[in-house]
Amino acid sequence: MRVLYSLLWWLALPLVLGRLWWRGRREPGYRAHVGERLGVYGRKLGRRPTIMVHAVSVGETRAAEPLVEALLAARPDCRILLTHMTPTGRATGKALFARHGDRVVQSFLPYDTGFMVGRFLRHFEPAICILMETEVWPNLIHGCAAQGVPVALVNARLSERSLRRGLKFKGLMSDAARAITLVAAQTDADAGRIASLGAPHVAVTGSIKFDVVPPQAALDTGAMLRARFAHRPVLLCASTREGEEALILDAYRAMDERPAGMLLVLVPRHPQRFDEVARMVGERGLALARRSALPERVDADVLLGDSMGEMFAYYAACDCAFIGGSLLPLGGQNLIEACALAKPVLVGAHTFNFLQATEEAVAAGAALRVSDAPALLRAAAGLLDDDGRRTAMGAQALAFAARHRGATVRTVELLQQIIA
Repeated sequence: MRVLYSLLWWLALPLVLGRLWWRGRREPGYRAHVGERLGVYGRKLGRRPTIMVHAVSVGETRAAEPLVEALLAARPDCRILLTHMTPTGRATGKALFARHGDRVVQSFLPYDTGFMVGRFLRHFEPAICILMETEVWPNLIHGCAAQGVPVALVNARLSERSLRRGLKFKGLMSDAARAITLVAAQTDADAGRIASLGAPHVAVTGSIKFDVVPPQAALDTGAMLRARFAHRPVLLCASTREGEEALILDAYRAMDERPAGMLLVLVPRHPQRFDEVARMVGERGLALARRSALPERVDADVLLGDSMGEMFAYYAACDCAFIGGSLLPLGGQNLIEACALAKPVLVGAHTFNFLQATEEAVAAGAALRVSDAPALLRAAAGLLDDDGRRTAMGAQALAFAARHRGATVRTVELLQQIIA
């Protein structure tokens, strides 16, 4: 199965590179460091033990922050090699860890062929390969096993939907799972599903995302945004996905009575869609302001959050937050950051990617589930019009986030036992 998988990679490579170049029209970062994706590198790093942490994109990179900081503190003899698949993930990592200088280096992970992976491993010589969340690359895992490099899957999650998809390639996925040295899963359910694929050592450590600390710079930016909102009640729709913005904007425009001065802040998950969402706002006759051209006073109906790396700032500036990816069957996004800033949270019906955290937040009174976009706007209006209820729900959100901290410490204790 792995040989066939590798052959398919080689056959698809011209299309993959073509798509990379095509995406680079809107996101130039996709046309940078292409050699790294093919296993081509410059000079070798100095002789210092290297801990590899793979965080595919923005969400995984931000989630990896407490883990990377803890590993740097626990292993002052080591450097971190932070790998990504997207340029936005790489840019996020650069912003988060620039202060560490050459103790954190970055690279794109090569495409998952044995040849490219072999070049990558020989060049960087990692002492351990740490994969974040759901990243399982069969040739990378096989290559690490062949070279005696332990592999850890941390902050691991696997939904029922992803498990069913993985079982369609059971031979390939089971071989990869059996070669993983350690799995640190977010929940008991995640642990059970991953163990069913054949992973030999699975522990439950909780979600590292609860340990992410809002940076002071982000809080300062949030305060600046709030001042320019001029005391307007603010609904933030964070990390929205394709198809959701149109539903939200239609429901917003159709509201019979909005809370006085209500501001809708839309932050699409993918930056290449910023202009598309701006057009949607204009087509509905709504006044638009953009974060990239922020006025001294935001009087518009909608503020488009067309910036990267400022989600904490948007959460700090809002009164309540809807977490995108959940109005449509896309699995939802992480609600923990909003809870950590004591914000009442709204989610749609589709949260299978973060099911346990979402269910626990709803049960704790930290989040409300809504059925569709009109229900979302009605629930938000109710919270924005009721200071007491909004404050109480925010307090529940903060308490919920605090109760679940500590996963980073538990994860690092396990990793220390297997770092070569």
